[in-house]
Amino acid sequence: MKDFKQEKTRVDQADRTIYDVKDRLDPAFLTDSGITAEIVNQISKEKNEPEWMRLFRLKSLNTYKEIPLPSWGPSLDELNMDQIVTYVRPKSTMKAKWSDVPDDIKQTFERLGIPKAEQKSLAGVGAQYDSEVVYHNVRAEVASKGVVYTDIESALTGPYSEMIRKHFMKLVPPSDHKFAALHGAVWSGGSFVYVPAGVTVDIPLQSYFRLNAPGAGQFEHTLIIVEEGAYLHFIEGCSAPRYYVANLHAGCVELYVGKNARLRYSTIENWSKNMYNLNTKRASVEEGGTVEWISGSFGSHISYLYPMSILKGKKARMEFTGITFAGEGQNLDTGAKVLHAAPDTTSHISTKSISRDGGNSTFRSLVTVTENAKGSKSAVSCESLMLDSISRSDTIPVMDISCNQADIGHEAKIGRISESAIFYLMSRGLSEDDARALIVGGFAEPIAKELPLEYAVEMNNLIHLEMKGSIG
Repeated sequence: MKDFKQEKTRVDQADRTIYDVKDRLDPAFLTDSGITAEIVNQISKEKNEPEWMRLFRLKSLNTYKEIPLPSWGPSLDELNMDQIVTYVRPKSTMKAKWSDVPDDIKQTFERLGIPKAEQKSLAGVGAQYDSEVVYHNVRAEVASKGVVYTDIESALTGPYSEMIRKHFMKLVPPSDHKFAALHGAVWSGGSFVYVPAGVTVDIPLQSYFRLNAPGAGQFEHTLIIVEEGAYLHFIEGCSAPRYYVANLHAGCVELYVGKNARLRYSTIENWSKNMYNLNTKRASVEEGGTVEWISGSFGSHISYLYPMSILKGKKARMEFTGITFAGEGQNLDTGAKVLHAAPDTTSHISTKSISRDGGNSTFRSLVTVTENAKGSKSAVSCESLMLDSISRSDTIPVMDISCNQADIGHEAKIGRISESAIFYLMSRGLSEDDARALIVGGFAEPIAKELPLEYAVEMNNLIHLEMKGSIG
């Protein structure tokens, strides 16, 4: 019999080579593990922050201590915050040229293809390594339109400081949940984007977050403001090498979409399987505006991830398209939330999940329609594919409708690969695992076509290679 387990070991090594290379840990500075007022003050001091931010951090820390762990999703009992290092500063300040980035860090991002992607198809790139942004640049022709794309910490003390203060953690207040409060206390790194009214950014901007340090957390903050009639596509990529200790990702994304503006936010999260991914993302959409979420979750040990859209203006619109792949040792709890708070607003949530080798995949959605949201429409569709008898998939939709003049729908499908379909493909010359990979690829194709080309190829490769050896 063919040794699928041996083949999978070989494929895993080939598949994750660019992600699993570990750089020698040689930081310029890092805090002690755990989270205390002393550590929070230390982070703020290292960053030379304004006093209001230091006080904000301390208040967030108090909130963190008061809020219990969530009791409704995957267990977080094994996440010991006393063992997590919340701030690791690499030996590099932020650079505007790749050639100025230290060689070891630069080589990591070169393996990930970031400089090549920037030259080929991006209007600007930010690269974060552990707790700090080490590179940030935007094309001159984009900047000439008044577009601002920089690290958020530079913006915090620069000309846009008041704009940062006005918007920072207003959509996601620290009181929202325990890990939003943790983020407010120890956040570090991230990007700030401002697109003036009427400006179209034809080529995407991208931020890439790389966590290298074992036993550390990454807490970047992304703040994007797209003014009236403007357009932006922003891409977020994440990865980390695999360790045998827990790592934590508790970032925060806040999106402000102006009147008749449009923002597309694409994410591929390829975290290693020792990662706790407890990210929070939220958008506010004004009249006639549109936010589009494209999300692919392929890594982490445990995930809690539910991007939320607040449709606060008439005819505001939201679309969410996502795919999740849960394998052995993974419990991925993902989905989306939307609040219809104005008339004639529209939302569409479409997700697909794949689970195999005992992986758990849970889809959660929350659609809230207020009494003021007359004429609103919402459609939720989720499809789950289980590749064996030991995996699990759950669907937990919630509808909170306070208006009788709304059109709301939900559909869900959960199933397994048809053995007859596998037999048919094998009769045409495919091996059993290639047949399964082909079926899974077809299942995921509607999501892949929404991703930027490089990420769609990466997603398909991940699915195909993960399928190798997953039989038996």
